[in-house]
Amino acid sequence: MPDEQPDPGPAERPLDVTALLGEAMSKSGLFWVDVEGDRTWPVWHVWDDGAAYVVSGPGEQPLPWLPPEVRLILRSKDTGGRLLTVRAHAHVLRPGTGTWVRAAELLRASRLNAVDDSWSRWADECTVTAFLPFDAPLEAPGSFADADGRDVPARTTATTAAWRPWHWKGRQRRARRLAARGRG
Repeated sequence: MPDEQPDPGPAERPLDVTALLGEAMSKSGLFWVDVEGDRTWPVWHVWDDGAAYVVSGPGEQPLPWLPPEVRLILRSKDTGGRLLTVRAHAHVLRPGTGTWVRAAELLRASRLNAVDDSWSRWADECTVTAFLPFDAPLEAPGSFADADGRDVPARTTATTAAWRPWHWKGRQRRARRLAARGRG
């Protein structure tokens, strides 16, 4: 066969992002939802059959009301570095539908410290959202944006911007004081 092409080397083969997406989603329990005009939100999820399911609301993780399309940022579980950035459709599931029941079963099974009334609480007070990734990734191995992705921490009750513990930089001050007195 004169027209036969040699097998391309590993660097020349196209990246199978479908396999990478499935692997990254199933191995990692967390991804980041990038909402246009808002901050990036970390969420735990369950991956099943091409969709990521998330529960949010009172007693669960915070997540704003989402537009129909968002970006999902997946990080490596080992290094924490960006792995993929994909666009996804965000669909709020109606309680009681077959998809909601399936998602709630999966979420409850993987939810740490789940209480018995999770289902009724999720149906009454929370939102179960399905994220359906589509199209080619915006970022993938070998094609990352130049921006580092850093952001200022979100203001929460756990953020300590002004108050510092009493021992923070305390040893250095004491060492300077002792050195000034001639004891150090």
